[in-house]
Amino acid sequence: MEKIDYIVLALYFFVLIAIGIWGFTRVKNSADFYNAGGKLPWWLSGISHHVSGYSGAVFVAYAAIAYTHGFTVYIWWALGIGISMIATTYYIAPRWSRLRSQVGIVSPTEYLANRYNIPTQQLMAWSGVIVKLFDIGAKWAAIGILLNVFTGLSIGTGVAISGVVTLLYITVGGLWADVLNDFFSFVIQLVTGILMFVIVLQHLGDGFQGVFTLWDRLPSDHSQAFNEPYTVGFSIAYLVIAFFSYSGGTWNLATRFISSSSGKEAQKAALLSTVLYLVWPLILFFPMFAAPVFLPDLDDPSQSYSLMALEFLPPGLVGLLVASLFSNTLSMVSSDANTISAVITRDILPILVKKVKTFSADKTLMIARLTTFVFILLTIIIAFNSDSFGGVIGLLITWFAALLGPISVPMILGLLPYFKHSNSTAALLSIVTGLLAFILSKSVFELPFAIELSSPIITSLIIYIGYGLIFKPTVNEKVNHILNSIDTDKEVSQLSPSQTSNKEIYANDSQG
Repeated sequence: MEKIDYIVLALYFFVLIAIGIWGFTRVKNSADFYNAGGKLPWWLSGISHHVSGYSGAVFVAYAAIAYTHGFTVYIWWALGIGISMIATTYYIAPRWSRLRSQVGIVSPTEYLANRYNIPTQQLMAWSGVIVKLFDIGAKWAAIGILLNVFTGLSIGTGVAISGVVTLLYITVGGLWADVLNDFFSFVIQLVTGILMFVIVLQHLGDGFQGVFTLWDRLPSDHSQAFNEPYTVGFSIAYLVIAFFSYSGGTWNLATRFISSSSGKEAQKAALLSTVLYLVWPLILFFPMFAAPVFLPDLDDPSQSYSLMALEFLPPGLVGLLVASLFSNTLSMVSSDANTISAVITRDILPILVKKVKTFSADKTLMIARLTTFVFILLTIIIAFNSDSFGGVIGLLITWFAALLGPISVPMILGLLPYFKHSNSTAALLSIVTGLLAFILSKSVFELPFAIELSSPIITSLIIYIGYGLIFKPTVNEKVNHILNSIDTDKEVSQLSPSQTSNKEIYANDSQG
């Protein structure tokens, strides 16, 4: 990079520090730290949900797939998420917001203790924390690769710098700092993404027609919707996984809906994120699709986007692009860390250490910041060992996507009244059998990629839904209250005494 690029990057770091300090002034208790007190406007929540759904790993792992396989990455990734988000918009997102406003939860796993029981909640909480260690480790490894290409820093040094910056700003500023960084990240990404799109079109030499004539210059299979191993079966499997992930099975995305002021606001936020997933990647990925024309026979396709930027962007804009990629990764990682910290502080620690329930609001906030710090530190250690898990793509697609399903099935379907007969036994069996399917598909059977990816979540779905349909256990009255209270937006005065009691138990900050 040129000197001006480093100046732009340095200015971004100052902005990031300012965001953290501003967030600090907004945080008075753990509810503010974790879900902004339920005051996020729908447009900010929607942009944050979209930006938090991907990181710099997109510009490394998915850029490599765009280079080697072409348009299929948009079909199974962006389009798959967009389609899955339609169901999320109307059925799931509003219920997350109502859990906060009408039941009083702070963390995404908090409602599970009443929906199922404490052992089920603990299994899901612990499993989710472990899965996220791998996922965030992949994000750090990706930003390390990007910084290596742009600046020449070693991957390990890039990981360390990214981690330290995130440790500082998210530990101080909480969710407010996180969503504001999401917004600035998206604005920068919008500017640099459109510039890259226009510049690549100019170099193709066909004007806007280059959007269509590009494919004639690429291998014929690059224009296909499905390209081995990214087949129809793989795309359907990813679509199912995307629904459970983006509707809140990935906990930091649930937090965007929880932080909305009402079910209607959460619905608008989800709709905005849906539209962005359907439209924006078509522009963002175009330079990645075009990379083989300008950079043929790359030894490492994961560097294709970075090399395209260095090739075509003028000095100053390269620094802006790096700031965008950096910001995007930091935003997603800090978002995950904030939510995982909420789960640890609100749901795991009070079970392990009973005294936590008696902590004051100030002490609870201190514990929140400490757990955030320790969790990020562990993910950095995973990043340094990412090659042991199959690299960035292996961590993202195989480990995270496959392990996510068994944990998210009872969490998401547990919000819907149609599955009220699926109780704690159904949830536990679905998690255990789903994880068993993952272990068998990884270590015992040689399966096609699509089946290996989908077998854990399909197994969990069959067990969870099947148990409720076959055995139809009696529905606990507490479960009925929760499901009824999150079915529509209500004022607090409309809640039944039992629901109000639940809200008071959950919302009492001094209870941890």
